[in-house]
Amino acid sequence: MNAPINALHTFSIITKDLPGVLVRIALVFARRGYNIESLAVSPGAREGFSRMTITSRGDSQNVEQIKRQLAKLIDVVYVTDHRDKAPAEAESALLKLRAARDARPQIMGIVENFESQVVDDDDETLMLRLSGSSRELDDCIAALLPYNVEELIRSGKIVMDTGVSPLSDALNSVA
Repeated sequence: MNAPINALHTFSIITKDLPGVLVRIALVFARRGYNIESLAVSPGAREGFSRMTITSRGDSQNVEQIKRQLAKLIDVVYVTDHRDKAPAEAESALLKLRAARDARPQIMGIVENFESQVVDDDDETLMLRLSGSSRELDDCIAALLPYNVEELIRSGKIVMDTGVSPLSDALNSVA
């Protein structure tokens, strides 16, 4: 059965750590008319490689085409779509509220409920560090919206398959 037209797909991509790779990967999505909803890039477990997590919405047929096109890129070592898997997931965010002192007790209740942390607290603003799954961040942000969200930045989702992954074999096959 195909996924709905707007199903969220989360890709993990291992690439050689070279200039221009991110641009070439982004162009694959753009050519297919897909928007990248979140993107996280970091050094990989092995020197000389990077790991990307990209989320995008679309139907299964086009997503399969994107996977094939990504795999054809010379600097891409491994690509997978986590749609049918249950990977471990994490995301973080910084959120700044313009919050009056009398609203702070309610805000602190939300902060404690979502296991967030206060990063900065002054007379006019309160900055929070949120972490958890994307759904948990969505829920926390929704709970804080009534308290004058002034700034928000999210890291983008990162994922890793549980158990043994074909990733190790893919990296070992690269010279």
